[in-house]
Amino acid sequence: MISTSMIQLLERFLDVTADRQKLVTTNMANIDTPGYKTEDINFRAELDRATAGDGIPAMGTVAHRVPGLLQRPDGNDVSLDRESMLLAETQLQFRIGIQFIRTEFHRILNAINEGKNS
Repeated sequence: MISTSMIQLLERFLDVTADRQKLVTTNMANIDTPGYKTEDINFRAELDRATAGDGIPAMGTVAHRVPGLLQRPDGNDVSLDRESMLLAETQLQFRIGIQFIRTEFHRILNAINEGKNS
């Protein structure tokens, strides 16, 4: 498998994005669960940690209490509007990451093809 530092960085980016999407969809699935508290990660901090190259997998810090969310009388604080926005954001981030990986593979392929033609 071809592996460059850019591909490794993008792989970590996709891992953090996928982990956040799992949290968002779990929140959405628990919108009617009494007492459920919204979970999230600090995307930037997790991405920084994942790209530090220390071998620690993503999803190290899950915030079990997201400040500023309104709690319903049943104790649940999931906001479908917030989660829908985060879901769209993470899907866009994932698509961008995939596009960057495609671009990197095209760059590598072009370098290989130029080497054959020399």
